[in-house]
Amino acid sequence: MCSLASSSVLYATLPAVGVPHFLTAAIAHAAHRTRTALVVVLVADLFDSPATAAWNDIQQLLTYVYVQATKATQDAGRLLMHVDVLLQGPRAPLPEPLVPPDLVFRVEGDSAPLPPLLAALPQETAPRSASAAPSPAPSSSGLASPAPRFPVVALGGTFDHLHAGHKILLSMAAYIAAEKLIVGVTDDALLTRKVHAQVLESLAQRTAAVRAFLTAFRPQLAYDIVPISDVYGPTGWDANIQALVVSKETASGAAAIAAHRASHGLPPLETFTIDVISATSTNLSDADADLLKQTKMSSTYIREWIVKNGQ
Repeated sequence: MCSLASSSVLYATLPAVGVPHFLTAAIAHAAHRTRTALVVVLVADLFDSPATAAWNDIQQLLTYVYVQATKATQDAGRLLMHVDVLLQGPRAPLPEPLVPPDLVFRVEGDSAPLPPLLAALPQETAPRSASAAPSPAPSSSGLASPAPRFPVVALGGTFDHLHAGHKILLSMAAYIAAEKLIVGVTDDALLTRKVHAQVLESLAQRTAAVRAFLTAFRPQLAYDIVPISDVYGPTGWDANIQALVVSKETASGAAAIAAHRASHGLPPLETFTIDVISATSTNLSDADADLLKQTKMSSTYIREWIVKNGQ
């Protein structure tokens, strides 16, 4: 049995943006062969140019890869393993990883040159699934044209034990931001009644994790990551914010923010909702949707696992 790599990179070229079924086996292989941290770098020409892919296509791409990797790490009993997915143009410099990788996985048949940061590392071939290319998926959200970019975008959350669901939300917000992303992180004082609050990460830990992930995902943006003690955060007073990104679970907060801004004479926000991680609104295949339902993407589940396993 081969020893596990402590940290690794799966470097994969995408011939198109869609649900990348051809990567299924490679993602599972890399996740099972890694112990602590896996970075999946998805490379395509369109990622060199801002907002050239549709919101729904990017959302489904990220979700599919995160679901496959999360399911593999959970099956292997490594729930706390870090998995990051980066969208990379072939000509853009690769961000310095927080944890230097031990191993690079290449998908069978992918001969695109590696960036210098990875070229000197040991390499291993990961299997390619039968589908030869990503499957283009229809857009159900109406966002089939290239996603717009806004100078300043905002979102908020607890971001405890940063997991795949959080990273999809943060990635999509960063994808539509042109200059700055404001992230409100719930203050510790509001979380004392959470289930297994004793293993909640501190505000400092959660803030640092959000910043580290976003800096790797889009290093060219400015990030303002601030504690919040109510649903509004900076959206309650900052007139320079143009867009808000929420999940299905926090859509009621978006409505409250809209009403608050209207009553205070602030301009309305363009609101984007992450909907592909909802079991009732996904354009993934039936099999993919079933896998999505099985995958536990919640901070509560992670805290329960930590307590149960004495981590």
